[in-house]
Amino acid sequence: MSAEEIRRALTRIAHEVVERNHGCKDLVFIGIYTRGVPLAKRIAACIREAEGVEIPVGALDIGLYRDDLSYLELPPNLHPSDIPSDIAGKRVVLVDDVLYTGRSIRAAMDALIDFGRPQCVQLAVLVDRGHRELPIRPDYVGKNLPTSRKEEIAVRLKEVDGGDEVAIIALATGSQRNAPSAEGIAKY
Repeated sequence: MSAEEIRRALTRIAHEVVERNHGCKDLVFIGIYTRGVPLAKRIAACIREAEGVEIPVGALDIGLYRDDLSYLELPPNLHPSDIPSDIAGKRVVLVDDVLYTGRSIRAAMDALIDFGRPQCVQLAVLVDRGHRELPIRPDYVGKNLPTSRKEEIAVRLKEVDGGDEVAIIALATGSQRNAPSAEGIAKY
């Protein structure tokens, strides 16, 4: 996805959120670190531009709620969660960059409940790549991008990485899971 395709996808998600919730009353966006946070801010900005309403945006760290902590070589890089208001009774939209197995979203829901009991929790993702291991489905999707398990999705955002794009990276075989192979990157 190009920067323009990302912009259009986020604009569409913003309109879908407002439509599904019959307006903006009691909405709160919570971005999941790292790239979910700027995506949540961008969606809220689209709503502010279209509806003239300021939606509170927060940031959620799920590092200590992951179910794979015992398997990690290094401890997770933790950030402070910043929830902008009491979420009890609010319509919370969790925002993340890529939905894969669903485990990060499960961790996010566990972390979120520590801050209160929302009226409902909805999920917005820029990319849904499939391969779910848990029964989790997004409410709002920027792009469905089927992948193999031998590929990864690289989301780059200007706020974090200096530019906007989504690419599929073919992984090298062997133990270097995060290293791209010679096939390189296919942009979508």
